[in-house]
Amino acid sequence: MFDKLPDIQNSIDSRNIAIDQVGVSGIRLPITVLDREKGVQHTIGEFHITVDLRHNLKGTHMSRFIEEINNFKEGLSTRNIGNLAENIRKRFDAKNVSIFVSFPFFRIKTAPVSGVPSVMEYNCKLFFSKKKKKDIIIQVDVPVTTLCPCSKEISRYGAHNQRTIVSIAVRYRKFIWIEELIRLAESAGSCEIYSLLKRVDEKYVTEKAYQNPMFVEDVVRKLSEKLSRNERVKWFMVRAESLESIHNHNAFACIVKRKR
Repeated sequence: MFDKLPDIQNSIDSRNIAIDQVGVSGIRLPITVLDREKGVQHTIGEFHITVDLRHNLKGTHMSRFIEEINNFKEGLSTRNIGNLAENIRKRFDAKNVSIFVSFPFFRIKTAPVSGVPSVMEYNCKLFFSKKKKKDIIIQVDVPVTTLCPCSKEISRYGAHNQRTIVSIAVRYRKFIWIEELIRLAESAGSCEIYSLLKRVDEKYVTEKAYQNPMFVEDVVRKLSEKLSRNERVKWFMVRAESLESIHNHNAFACIVKRKR
């Protein structure tokens, strides 16, 4: 019965305009990611999957994306994203395929003085694309504290500080753990951020931030220096956005570098 229904997507389009990306987005599914301590971590990923569409085709078959995802009976993971991409490319007879998935990553983090443990959440993103060659980018978004050097210099008492989101994205020659990128980002601010702090911890982080003032420019330059020395990294993007506490705007800085 279904074979008799018209296939409009597969009909001819006379406008002769190819489409670079067409597909599905907003798909939330369980996903397994690599965890340095536990081996794997189970979380939820939100997927955006696209292929190119030839100039003579009216549309693409959106249901086929979902069918290919569901064919992974063992479940999706960051290790088999490439296999999913290749299956989709073949299914659609596409030249290009891209998969973007964002997911929360969790770590147990202990307070700096009391040692009280708590769970920290970090936003992560994985970009996988394949044209002639495959391309993989992993990104982490990490909250830190930054204290304004200018405010500290001109104020008689204290200095304003704020939460800053530090983002690191890398293309790598050899595998890099998510946890490594998180630690790198946390080292670039005035002080780390924690989920749970006791009074002794609050004293510590407040004083540490005051002793280590950082502009967003300082944050991205510090990260750029470290990543430039890392032989496993062949390309990186570092970004810092300060959610300003005394301004009605955010402060922003970004460096992108392809290493030879």
